[in-house]
Amino acid sequence: MQKDVETLTALGEAIKAALGSSVHAAEVAYGELTLRAETADTLRVLTVLHDDPRFLFKNFTDLTAADYPAREKRFDIVWHLLSPKHNTRVRVIFEANETHPVPSAISVFPAADWYEREVYDMYGVIFDGHPDLRRMLTDYGFQGHPLRKDFPTSGYVEVRYDDEQKRVVYEPVKLVQEFRNFDFLSPWEGTDYVLPGDEKAKS
Repeated sequence: MQKDVETLTALGEAIKAALGSSVHAAEVAYGELTLRAETADTLRVLTVLHDDPRFLFKNFTDLTAADYPAREKRFDIVWHLLSPKHNTRVRVIFEANETHPVPSAISVFPAADWYEREVYDMYGVIFDGHPDLRRMLTDYGFQGHPLRKDFPTSGYVEVRYDDEQKRVVYEPVKLVQEFRNFDFLSPWEGTDYVLPGDEKAKS
């Protein structure tokens, strides 16, 4: 059941009062409270949300990221939390870039372990203090981070099994395509040239 806007707005103001300058903004959108917080204060923000009896966001639901390459801090690190006691959800957003580590929050939410690894693998965000930060979805030696907006859709390497070498081999991507002449102007009448494979068709 969604909370009403007034209740969520009051909750946002209470969180801002409790955390001061650590929280930049609190807004209600689509029936959910969204907080924008200071990245350096990640552990403080999440600990207060977790422990303060007014909030009690004990349930870690999800952690993900979003990429905005045009910004100086291109990534939004997005936490979704649930308070079973108050039947309320909150979204907490921290901004980050690829060069400065983000504090790991495993000490507050141990279940975030693999989620932080996934964000590292897909976006390249480094979580400082994570006990085992390594790729978990891509292969060893994978180049780049697939969910970044500037990652090529073809990737950098292709993988295939080589019968002669009897092993999996990695090769640079080759996008070879023969020149084709498509006629999209008259789909009902057909083309004025013979399509490949139609040479034997009756005229």
